[in-house]
Amino acid sequence: MPSMAWFIGLMSGTSLDGVDAVLAEAAPGAGPLQSRAHRHFPFPPALRAELLALNRSGADELHRAALAANALAAVYAEAVQAVLQAQDLAPTAITALGAHGQTVRHQPGLHDGIGYTVQILNGARLAELTGIDVVCDFRSRDVAAGGQGAPLVPAFHAARFAQPGQTHAVLNLGGIANVTLLHADGRVEGFDTGPANVLMDTWCQQHRGTSHDASGQWAASGQVDDGLLARALAEPYFALPPPKSTGRDLFDARWLATWLEGAAAVVPVDVMATLAALTARSVAQAIHTHAPEARALHVCGGGASNTHLMGLLQAALPDVAVASTAALGVAPDQVEALAFAWLAQACLARRPGNMPAVTGAQGPRVLGALYPAA
Repeated sequence: MPSMAWFIGLMSGTSLDGVDAVLAEAAPGAGPLQSRAHRHFPFPPALRAELLALNRSGADELHRAALAANALAAVYAEAVQAVLQAQDLAPTAITALGAHGQTVRHQPGLHDGIGYTVQILNGARLAELTGIDVVCDFRSRDVAAGGQGAPLVPAFHAARFAQPGQTHAVLNLGGIANVTLLHADGRVEGFDTGPANVLMDTWCQQHRGTSHDASGQWAASGQVDDGLLARALAEPYFALPPPKSTGRDLFDARWLATWLEGAAAVVPVDVMATLAALTARSVAQAIHTHAPEARALHVCGGGASNTHLMGLLQAALPDVAVASTAALGVAPDQVEALAFAWLAQACLARRPGNMPAVTGAQGPRVLGALYPAA
């Protein structure tokens, strides 16, 4: 009988809070990957600052990006070692690891229709440090085929969370919010709805000196400014039809400054409350428009632990039961890393990892570049 296979998924997202590593076990046959260990490694402050800076044009970018890619590989390797130790496994036991890298630019669909997306990571160095086959650079193949390169997790959501005969949604609240709509008839839609934590985190860092608003307590103590909320919801991105994707290229400190230009007295806590409402309202708007029949929304990502934001989502979607993906058997802080373990498995099997109906690519494509350990 075939033995179990092991994969590792590594994910660091737009929030830049660090890397999540998941050790996943694949049973013989077609069963789903099961998470057996999870570790979160915060980024060292200097690395986080440099990764954030690389989201904007600056001096000597190529050199700085190459050094950051090396440093990121080292942090990823630490996370790999931690999950291996959790199950007392040697690197030779792992079939492959799927590493997302850190998005610093995302510009699909430029110029002649084929843009680019950049997730920095020295995959060769990661293979050297871990002794494990590395699959990375997942998004470029979809972009090369005319797609957005994002979101990629809907294919995993469909494989893991689909419930035949029921329409429901899976929402990832990272820096950016992306939703997967799993329709009762088997159709799958998915796109970035807009900001999730990225603007709230930026505002919190500017005005509180903390990385994020734990549990949404600060936002909950403010009052939503209806005028500012209406101005935010007028952002053209929200009206774009899918396929669409976004990131810090649009929603960053510059967007905040433009949004607040000319506003009357700005009360920081009320701005925070309004940004939380923006996330909830833009997500609700997307679900009402594209899956009005949905009666369940399962949330993953860092935002799932923001009790205030979860409450706002429930209030904005009164006919929808809002819960975390734990109700579906996967902890909300492990879903994305598990998805990249799944994408690595798909790459090695030469199985397409994108969904053209989601990304807009010309067809299904095998995603990822392989760096063998030896």
